[in-house]
Parts: sequence; structure tokens; C-alpha cells
Amino acid sequence: MDIAFSTISTIIKARRSIKPVAMNGKKIPDYQVESLLELADWAPTHGFTEPWRFVVYGTASDFSHQHAELYKCSIAPENFQQGEYDRLYQQGDKASHVILAVMKRGNLPKIPVIEEVEAVSCAVQNILLGATALGIASFWSTGGMALRPPMREFLKLGEDDHVIGVLYLGYVDNNPEGSRTIPLEEKITWVK
Repeated sequence: MDIAFSTISTIIKARRSIKPVAMNGKKIPDYQVESLLELADWAPTHGFTEPWRFVVYGTASDFSHQHAELYKCSIAPENFQQGEYDRLYQQGDKASHVILAVMKRGNLPKIPVIEEVEAVSCAVQNILLGATALGIASFWSTGGMALRPPMREFLKLGEDDHVIGVLYLGYVDNNPEGSRTIPLEEKITWVK
């Protein structure tokens, strides 16, 4: 088997979603996060729109505290849940960095929005795979306020822009084993 294929295959199969609460608080060097963002910039893009934009928090808890406050300010008092606020507030306590991944709509309206979202998703996958190769744990979240209008306002996004997710990066002491629940054969239809 080709060495390059073997290497990328190992990295893809080793990638795991690891919740920030399972991270150990060890700090990632900023230059490694910059390297991951460089990988993101090589995602496929229709029409060279390069719709990915990233907001990087070098201290994950800074984002988590802002996220919790955004929740508190955006929810009707009768719907406020202290447990949800506390969860959001503490979510980044053990993570190193947070990256907010955004789709910035390009100026080529002939390109469908879904293709722009998919391009940013590919950029995110490049980050996740690069993180795995560096021994960095990652978690791609769309929870909390991530996909709600107040987050879009907080990030000053345009009408056609979208938050694709919140990426938590950090280190863990133990990587979990991976598994798949549906056999591959059930997911593929060959047409010959």
C-alpha cells in the first residue's frame, strides 16, 4: 500500500469527536493552530470563492464565558435555565483554543449556498484531520447559541452568512476507540 495513502487513512480513522469537558487543559502552541488554519485554506471551493472565515480564541474559556452571556441576554427570563448557562460558561475550561467557523457568502450568486456551506465544512474537516495528526483533540459543536440569530449578530455576520460550528481544540490523556454502527455495505450502492 502506498505510504501516503496509509498515513492519511490512519489519520482519518483515528479522528474522534472529543467533548471539551474531557480535555486536560494543556495549551496548544499558537503556531500549530495557525498551521491547522493553513490546512483549512486548502479546502475545495467552487469558483474560488473561499467562503471560510475563522474567529480564533487563544483562550477557550473567554469564548465560553461570552457564549454563556449571549445565552443569558438572548433568552426570555421565563425560559432561562441556570444549568444551560453554567454548562456553556464552563464548556471551554479544559480546552485550549476555540475556532468559530463561518461561511461568508461570496459575490457569485450562481454558486448555490449549499456549495459554500460544503466548502467550509471541508475546511473544518481539514482542521480536524490536521489536529488528529498533531495529537490534538477536537470537537465540532453546533450547540448552545451557535446556530441562532444572536450568535450571527455577535459575530456581525451578513444576511447570507452562516455559522458552521464552534471547534474546541485541546489535549486529552486518553483517546477513545472509534466504531461505526452501520456496516459499510449498507451505505453503498454500486452501479456498474
